[in-house]
Amino acid sequence: MNRMVLPKQVRLCEVSTRDGFQAEEKWIATDDKVRLIHLLQASGISSMEVTSFVHPLAIPQLKDAEEVVERVRDLPGIALRALVPNVRGAARAARVGIKEVKCILSASDAHSLANTNCTVDEALVKVRSIAEFAAKNGIKASGSLSVAFGCPYEGNVPLVQVKRLIRAYMELGIREITLADTTGMANPKQVFAYFDELKTLFPDAVFSAHFHNTRGLAQANVLAALQQGITEFDSSAAGLGGCPYAPGASGNVATEDLAYLFSETGIETGIDLEKLLQASAEMKKVVGHDGGSFLLQAGIPKKHERPTRQIKGKQV
Repeated sequence: MNRMVLPKQVRLCEVSTRDGFQAEEKWIATDDKVRLIHLLQASGISSMEVTSFVHPLAIPQLKDAEEVVERVRDLPGIALRALVPNVRGAARAARVGIKEVKCILSASDAHSLANTNCTVDEALVKVRSIAEFAAKNGIKASGSLSVAFGCPYEGNVPLVQVKRLIRAYMELGIREITLADTTGMANPKQVFAYFDELKTLFPDAVFSAHFHNTRGLAQANVLAALQQGITEFDSSAAGLGGCPYAPGASGNVATEDLAYLFSETGIETGIDLEKLLQASAEMKKVVGHDGGSFLLQAGIPKKHERPTRQIKGKQV
């Protein structure tokens, strides 16, 4: 009988205050953002993509990026990174003490044009500038690959294209690369096969995954990635998130749902699930909705009082 082999420990990178907030039209007060980050840190979250240093006109919700970082950068036990679209964003991040910047590439020209107003190859020029800036300033640069498993504009994304862009990242000295299922088009068989081939082809790369639960397959995709040895996943408290430049994109896989999955399968995360659930509930309250969190709806399982049999309306 074949035995499922899973890692003993994983790391969740919280992206709610970046990916989760970026599509929200209603302004979320800076004080609330800071308070929610404190709550998430107190639950044991050890890695967070805290914001994005994009132009305020592109994503108005994140126009307070500097102030947010300045108010949380000294929190203990948590590594903060920021998404940056260009070297100007990287410089802004560096000025407020960010030590890791995340570069972005799309696996399709159509999504790249919608998301960053440039083709994939034009975006590569920007990534090269970011990588050079990071190297000169002692900042870590990691990379993400949006729509890696499928594009809402172009459909299937050939694996050869994914390989080309991973190779481009590696040539720039960027080894930590996240494959993102931006609109929830991935399936477990595809995820398993992609990581199987990519880990063989790029043994020096450190891969992570970013799944959206648009069609209900995020946790199944996480399980497929786990079986390929992937041990770092992006997730979002309350399941918030979605790319404002990708039709049909909805919430990320909920951090509390993944933490529960890992807890139930004996995988260590360092997260206090009760505290995390409280933070996610507060996130929902502040934003006004959640993104489809199962645990927020059902709660952590507990024993209920056993029912009694009734005869003619009387308990016996």
